[in-house]
Amino acid sequence: MIRLFSTRVSAVAALMSVAFVFSPLVDAQGTDTSASSPKQVRKAQRKAARANRTAELKQLESNGYKPGKDQANYPQDIQNAERKSGPAAHPAPASGQ
Repeated sequence: MIRLFSTRVSAVAALMSVAFVFSPLVDAQGTDTSASSPKQVRKAQRKAARANRTAELKQLESNGYKPGKDQANYPQDIQNAERKSGPAAHPAPASGQ
């Protein structure tokens, strides 16, 4: 019984020492996430803009716009798809007046 207890104590001690050794590594990885460099900010902005464009194009395609088809009716095709999307999906441009 005492042998079993000492084995458990040594196992717990070993696990705690491993956790103690690796905890600074975990903290070091999470430290610099709030302070982003300008390059990281620009990259995040580009990714967000790309995601917005992709989502908008998918919405237009689901409303009937086919970018790969014959462009004989180009402006009317995309305008019809935008109209189907509704005003919430495509807000009117702000007036400069």
